[in-house]
Amino acid sequence: MPPSLPLQSSLRASASASASASKPSSSISTLLSKTLLSSRITRRALTTTPLLQYKQPPVPGSSLPIPSARAPCPEIPPYPYGPRPFYHQSNTGLYGSAAIRFGNNVSEKHNVKTRRNWRPNVHHKRLWSESLNVFVSTRVTARVLRTIDKAGGLDEYLLKSKPARVKDLGPWGWRLRWRIMQTPVVRERFAREREALGLPMKVEEEEEGVMATLPDGSTVSGEALMAETDRMLSDEAVFELGAREAEETGDKFMREEKPVKE
Repeated sequence: MPPSLPLQSSLRASASASASASKPSSSISTLLSKTLLSSRITRRALTTTPLLQYKQPPVPGSSLPIPSARAPCPEIPPYPYGPRPFYHQSNTGLYGSAAIRFGNNVSEKHNVKTRRNWRPNVHHKRLWSESLNVFVSTRVTARVLRTIDKAGGLDEYLLKSKPARVKDLGPWGWRLRWRIMQTPVVRERFAREREALGLPMKVEEEEEGVMATLPDGSTVSGEALMAETDRMLSDEAVFELGAREAEETGDKFMREEKPVKE
């Protein structure tokens, strides 16, 4: 026999009450599972590659560390060409002039074009620096690696002074160049090159201040030299650039020669 109407109503009420009691528990368990899943996944915007940190070793015998590729370094002069506005990854490595190139895939049968891109061949390498006497970790492209081998090492590649080379260094290469130029080995090398070129005046940092070495071998402080220059400018005096020394020593380097008539 079918149950009576009061019994049916009581059964329906108990079923709805049990269903309403089970809903909050299921929603809470679903929310907890989603939270645990999201906590396990580390998300980075606009990239799928892991973040590579430059962990540079300490320089033996020096308290000045190798500069960071990303952190601000106010003691380093700013890069003359500024940060690269496109392909920002190249600001933290030795990429040369490489960047992402774009083009098309063209099918042979139907001549259908599909857009695509070509990324530079980038490697994470440890390059030996003779002046720092350590391995420097950096991102570098295959083309720059060949140029470094051709130049004779990382130091020779960074110390080139041509505008094209300085532009290829980028901000990270500019920082490495500055750090290498602070080493005693490179300072002695520049001093020998200056002496070989016959450049007489040399500025040295001493305890009492900046000292300048004059062509006659005497030294004068930088403040006295600047005061003398300001006095000559205020008196509108004529600056003789090597004329007196050329007359005394017979040097014809700065002397004007008349054109030879054929």
